[in-house]
Amino acid sequence: MRVKQLCLLSFVLFFAGPVSVYAAQGAPVCLEQGKKSFAQKNYQQAKSVLSQCAKANPSNVDVWLSLAGAQLTLDELDEAEQSFTRALSKMSRTSPYISYTYSMMGDIALKKQKNDEALAYYTKSLESNAANVNSLIGKGVIIEYQGDKEEAADFYRSALAVEPLNLIARQRLINLEPEYFTDAEILAALKQRYAIPPDTKELTEKQRQLFSDIHSAEQRKGVAYLKNKYTKVPSEYVVTLNKGTEFERDLLTLEGYKALSKHIGQDAISVFQQIGVPIQSVFSLRNMRGEKIFTEESTLTKSGFYVYTEALKNRKAFLLPGESVPPSAAKLEQINRYMEDLKSQGFVQISRSEKKKIEKETKCSEETLRQELGLTIVPVTKKKRYYFAAPNNPNDAKKSVTYYYTMLLRSTRNPSVQVPSNSLVDSLKYYDYTVCLDDGKML
Repeated sequence: MRVKQLCLLSFVLFFAGPVSVYAAQGAPVCLEQGKKSFAQKNYQQAKSVLSQCAKANPSNVDVWLSLAGAQLTLDELDEAEQSFTRALSKMSRTSPYISYTYSMMGDIALKKQKNDEALAYYTKSLESNAANVNSLIGKGVIIEYQGDKEEAADFYRSALAVEPLNLIARQRLINLEPEYFTDAEILAALKQRYAIPPDTKELTEKQRQLFSDIHSAEQRKGVAYLKNKYTKVPSEYVVTLNKGTEFERDLLTLEGYKALSKHIGQDAISVFQQIGVPIQSVFSLRNMRGEKIFTEESTLTKSGFYVYTEALKNRKAFLLPGESVPPSAAKLEQINRYMEDLKSQGFVQISRSEKKKIEKETKCSEETLRQELGLTIVPVTKKKRYYFAAPNNPNDAKKSVTYYYTMLLRSTRNPSVQVPSNSLVDSLKYYDYTVCLDDGKML
C-alpha cells in the first residue's frame, strides 16, 4: 500500500525566511509555509517548519495533521503516529478528519506489521466514513492475511464501488479471483481463455484447477514472459479484454498457457545445468519436501516453479538424486528436545567415528549395540543420525558396554577421563574374547 500517496493535505503556498519567523506570525502563515515546502518536495524543511508551528499552536488540528503527513512521507512512523494521535485529541467528534486520521494510523500499524492494531484503526475509520477507500483496502488486506479471501474480496469490491479506477483494489481483487468466483464465473473465465468448449454447462474439479493454474501463471507475468520470447506473440496464445480502456487486461488462452509452461520448463533445464546439475539428474530433482519438480511432459510443477525462481537467484531449493529430505523446523525442534532430555538423564553423545571404533573393538553390529548394549540412535535423515551411550550402571554391565568403550576411547586422548569397570567386558577379556562374534551378534 502506497502510504505516501494517501496524505490528505496538499501544500501550495510561498516560502522564504527562517522557520521561527513563520511560527511567530501565527498558525495560518506557518502552515502555508510548511505546505509550500512540502509541495516543493523539501520534506525535511516542511517537517521543521511544521514542528515549529505545532510548538507555537499546539491546539491546531491542521498543523498536527500536516506535520504527521510530512513525517509519514519521511517514513518516520513513530513520530507520525504521535502527531496523528495529537491531532485526534484536538478533534471534535464530528470532525471530517477523523476517518482520514484513523486510516493513516492503520497504514502506520500495517507497515509496522501490527496487523490487529491496523485492523482496529481501519474499522474505526470506516465507522466514521464507510466510503473511505484507503480503509476499505487496508481492512481487506488484513483480512486477506488472516485467510478469509472471500471477505477480503468484498472489501476490495466496496472500494471499487466508491473509486472504480483504484488500481490497488482492482489488482488485489483480480489476484483473488480463484478464491471468490462462483462456478458460473469460472466457467465464463475459462471460455474467455478458450480452455473449454463454449457449450460447457457444469464445472468439474479438473476445470476448477485448470482455471487456478492459468490464473496463477497470469499473475506471475506469464503474458509478459511470452512477449519476451516472441517478436510477435501468436494470436492464439493471448486474448485481450476491454482493449483500449482503463480496464484492459491480457489473459492466457489454454494454448498460451501450454506454450508458457513448455518455455519455462526449457529455461529451467538450462538454468539447472548452468548451476552445476548434470543433465541426467535434472528430471530427478525434487523440492525440499521430496516432491518431483518436473512433470512427465518436462514442464514444472507448482513447487518446481518456486525451485526454478530460487535457482535464478542462485539459491538452492532442490534435492539431487540421493540427497535426503531435510526435516521440518518442527521435527528438528522435536529432535533437539529429545536429545536434551537424553543428556539430562546422563546419556553421553558420541560421534559417528567413535561409534565405528566401538563396533570394531566389540565386533558388534550397530543393531546389536542398539538392542542390547546401551546405544541410542536418534535419526534425523536417512543419512544423518546422532548417537548416545546410556549412562554407566554398575548393576547392568550389559547396558553399560557402549559407555565403557566410549570412555576407554576418550581416555587415550585425555588421560584424565575415568574409565569405569565393566564386569562383562572384564570377564570376556580374561578369556581373550570380544563382546560379539564375527556375525556381529553377542556370544
